[in-house]
Amino acid sequence: MSNLNELSITEAAAKLKAGEITAVDLARACLAEIEKKNKDLNIFLEVFDDVIAQAGAADARRKAESSEGKESHPLLGIPLAIKDNILIEGRKVSAASKMLENYTATYDATVIKKLKEAGAVFLGRTNMDEFAMGGSTENSAFGPTKNPLDPSRVPGGSSGGSAAAVAAHMALGSLGTDTGGSIREPAAFCGLVGFKPTYGKVSRSGLIAMGSSLDQAGPLAHTVADAELLFNTIKGKDALDSTSLDQSQWQGRTLPLQKRVGVPRHLLKEGVESDVLQKFEESLKQLQAKGYELVDIELPSAPLALSVYYVIMPAEVSSNLARFDGVRYGLSVKGENLFDDYAKSRAAGFGPEVRRRIMLGTYVLSAGYYDAYYGKALAARDKLTEEFKKVLAEVDAIAVPTTPCPAIKIGEKSDPLSMYLLDIFTVTANITGNPAISVPMGMVEREGVQLPVGIQLTAAHGAEDILFTIGKEVEA
Repeated sequence: MSNLNELSITEAAAKLKAGEITAVDLARACLAEIEKKNKDLNIFLEVFDDVIAQAGAADARRKAESSEGKESHPLLGIPLAIKDNILIEGRKVSAASKMLENYTATYDATVIKKLKEAGAVFLGRTNMDEFAMGGSTENSAFGPTKNPLDPSRVPGGSSGGSAAAVAAHMALGSLGTDTGGSIREPAAFCGLVGFKPTYGKVSRSGLIAMGSSLDQAGPLAHTVADAELLFNTIKGKDALDSTSLDQSQWQGRTLPLQKRVGVPRHLLKEGVESDVLQKFEESLKQLQAKGYELVDIELPSAPLALSVYYVIMPAEVSSNLARFDGVRYGLSVKGENLFDDYAKSRAAGFGPEVRRRIMLGTYVLSAGYYDAYYGKALAARDKLTEEFKKVLAEVDAIAVPTTPCPAIKIGEKSDPLSMYLLDIFTVTANITGNPAISVPMGMVEREGVQLPVGIQLTAAHGAEDILFTIGKEVEA
């Protein structure tokens, strides 16, 4: 049976349940696609050597569970790609950095443990921006990943490899991490669904930290239903992560819907490319046709979000990456003294974007500038969170384009500030901790190539079910 690798997760799960295909069939189809395309697209940094064995074990487990009258988990035997900053015990995990090039994980991230319990098959680890710092997957120490829809363009970042793996049909779904839009932006650039949960709904244990108050793991998939299935598998309170939440916290406003969607048009007046804005308006009209009321809303502090993010995030980067000192683990370059060891190891181990953010973060945390920058950013964060809370009490979700443009050319945004502007609509949900989803909303043409663009929906804390419901309406 051909093209098994092009099935959605829910379609493949139904065929596995019916006995029409096996997990080994699925794994072989994905491995064949990886073999065909990976050399050119640079999506997988490593393909695991036991994929067929994992799939065979999944088939055996399904047979055993069936004979006992048990219902198998829908993810049993489903081949997934995993971003290279999520720990899998006994596997290399480098965060796409020379600093951790030969580091082997000593335990499973909680999200991996949950997926193993479900019986998912792990294909390998995908390329990313180094330590998740970037919006294009051009900042990997192991070379950029190319967008499967147009190899002259980026797949987005930092979870670009995870998005490209699904878009190229090398995997049926994948896990990424999202600190400022790093799941949603590549989902938009690659024509996928990308979902960032409420902060704390998914454990961060076993994720290589970038910004601890911002990071969340989440799914990339072909459909909203697939993303929902992956999220429901990995979510939950975790004793290993003190910031994780149980179901009684952040309950949010749940179904039924008010069928009201807020649109902050004051944020869309400049910077969004005209055809992207046109597709956005068409998506809103489709929701209107399904009975949704569009409500003009104001988020006065939202224009500050990017500035707030690029103070808080580098500060947390500076703190989290202090552990990579060339002494305890990771790359070690010997100098003439201890300070020289630190300096040489970090200079050789970290790429330009990582060094840039460490320096910026150290600056805003320094004694003379803490109050002027970091303290003010935290105050603005609180104000923005309150504004979102107030608006989301009146509407089901807030809608904006996921990105102001389709996928950019590789090398197009060599100026870091112009690259940071790609995050203008995505960083807010990380600052406020709200859940957000990117769903494809059509195609726009660039240089004769049709490229996907996405619509982003943000809901109240804990209101993931609302996002999945509206997301399915947009998808339909």
